[in-house]
Amino acid sequence: MKVKRLLETQRTHSRNGHKTTRRVRWLLLLPFALLPFDLCAPSQAQVVADKTVASVTNGSRATPDLITYSDLVWQLALEPNRPFVERPGSKELSESLQRLEDQLLILQEARKLPTADTPEARKEFDDAVKSKRDELAQALGSAARLQERMMRVGLTSEQLDAILRDRVTVERYLDFRFRSFVLIGQKELTDRYNQDYASQRNSGRIVPTFEQARSRIEQELTEEKIATEIDTFVDTLRDQPGTEIVILSPV
Repeated sequence: MKVKRLLETQRTHSRNGHKTTRRVRWLLLLPFALLPFDLCAPSQAQVVADKTVASVTNGSRATPDLITYSDLVWQLALEPNRPFVERPGSKELSESLQRLEDQLLILQEARKLPTADTPEARKEFDDAVKSKRDELAQALGSAARLQERMMRVGLTSEQLDAILRDRVTVERYLDFRFRSFVLIGQKELTDRYNQDYASQRNSGRIVPTFEQARSRIEQELTEEKIATEIDTFVDTLRDQPGTEIVILSPV
């Protein structure tokens, strides 16, 4: 994978072998956590001075997908567990850029799959996008808080729907590719049960039986396996021949 930074010096930097834990990056691709959030600044519309920050392609598209500065700001503004700031710092913008790079690489893979173009399929997809929007509003506290946050970063309803459509597409692709194939063995379940509850047996607390805890443990192990497989998958996409991320402007 090539990562090019086109700045005044026209230097090229390679990030081959990039290996980091990305579980936090996929929180937005899973059901939104229900976290309370209070907006502390007065409501006012903001015009984001836009610029193209990067282009992303994994070799599957003739034309790369572009990431703009406003995309980075919107990504941060739509994270329910992140305190809202008017002007994100370079650290936050860099984190947002890397998340969007990963999401675009997966989205480009998802676009390769054929989709059912029927009225029923389109309605079902639109309903999923609406549900995702409702989850986001609930995670932020209310639809009014979502609308206020959108207004403060210059994000329109149509642009939000486009973002959520991409997220639904990515989420479904990851479910199709990974969730259906995750198997949790009996030994894994038993080992996790002993790890979580063995030390509590003589503590005077009520300890659930293995059968009572089984469903929770199985779900927990499933999500952990999926997260690990997604990390590996994204690393593979980044490192494969043809993948190129061009940084056009520093953040």
